[in-house]
Order: sequence, then C-alpha cells, then structure tokens
Amino acid sequence: MDGRVNAPVRVLVVEDGQEYTENLARFCADGFVFTRAGDGGAALAALGEEIFDLVFLDMRFDRVQPGVLLGDIAETAERFNGDPVRARQFLEEHQGAYILQAIRAVGYALPAVFSHDFDGEPRRWANLVRLYAPVDYLPDNAAPSDIRATLLRAARAPRA
Repeated sequence: MDGRVNAPVRVLVVEDGQEYTENLARFCADGFVFTRAGDGGAALAALGEEIFDLVFLDMRFDRVQPGVLLGDIAETAERFNGDPVRARQFLEEHQGAYILQAIRAVGYALPAVFSHDFDGEPRRWANLVRLYAPVDYLPDNAAPSDIRATLLRAARAPRA
C-alpha cells in the first residue's frame, strides 16, 4: 500500500475464469479495486503497467490453452515417463505456483494470496512460504469476512 489515506487496496486477481473476480468484487467492494488477468503472461503484463498491493491467485488453470501455461511441458513430461497429457494436467493443477514463481523471478515482491485449501498439505504450504513469502491462502469456502480480513492482512504484510 502506498500510504495514501483511505486508498483502496489494489488487487490483481489471476484466474482462468471470472468467478473469483466477480465474488471478490461482490463481497469486498468497499475499500478494494480488483483487476483480472486470465493467465500468467497477462498477470506479468498487468504488473508492468499498474501498481498493485497484492495478487490473488487461483491455483488451478484448466480453462486456458496449453500454450499459455507457465512451465516447461517437455521438462515436466519427463517426471511422468514422457507423458505430455499428464504433464499438462500437472501444470494446470499447480499453475498458481508457477505464476507466483514467475512474478517473483522478475522482481515483484508484493504479497500473494492463493485460493486453495492448504490445510491438508502442510509441507507443500511450508515450501511455498519459504520460496515466495509473503503469501497466504483462502479455501474456496471462506466466509466474506475471512476473505476481507485475509486480503487486508496480506496487503499490509511487509515485502520480502
């Protein structure tokens, strides 16, 4: 946040659909401005054009063309005995992490909030925190008050 009094929190929502942007705007309209990017490349372009306070990331991107997925599909296929279908599915399932990796790689340290329930994956979550802090997450069934509180907390988090 840039220190302006009562400035809205600017959130870049990276998702392959529209539902997060629509729901966030509906439940957190007061005090927030939401901008949507449909894939990792669009997110990086938006970050180069505007200043955001945080990024909200969908984890799964199964509604985009395989060519826009971040990550090397051939290299990923090696992990799956050369199977490009399983490699694409893996990249789709974990695309949010690939996008955040790309955001960090080009120097953006803004906080990130994943839309994914990491409660059952403590080792994976600890690794994401270690690699990409400041990060937080919200499960899909989070209440509007929890969403708002998490976004505000993330926007105020110190930059790494």
